[in-house]
Order: sequence, then C-alpha cells, then structure tokens
Amino acid sequence: MQNRVKELRARFRYSQTDLADRVGVTRQTIAAIEKGDYAPSLLLGLSICKVFDLPMEDVFWLVEKEEKV
Repeated sequence: MQNRVKELRARFRYSQTDLADRVGVTRQTIAAIEKGDYAPSLLLGLSICKVFDLPMEDVFWLVEKEEKV
C-alpha cells in the first residue's frame, strides 16, 4: 500500500504530532504509515482522509506486486 500522507500533511502544515492528535494515534504511528511500514486500519485510514477532506483513493492505494517468472 502506498499513500500521500506525508505530502498532504506538509500541504496542510501539520506536524506528525498534529495529525496524530487529530486521529487519535501516536506520532510514531503516523511516521510508520508515511514510510510504508504500517498499513492503517480502515477506521484509521478513514479518519486520516476526513482530516484532509479527501476520498480514500486520493490518499491510499494498493500497488500490485509483479509476478516472478
């Protein structure tokens, strides 16, 4: 899964802590989401999208893995 959380957070001038406080998680969780180390739950993803007033597909998307031949 990839996301635009870091880009959007910068555009809205939120720190990781600001965004974390708005959605009820820790700063470390936001950092892990931005790095792609953590896939948020549906509820957390929706909460993040609500903060940015964007639909889910504008913030998060799946990347298909290529099949090894």
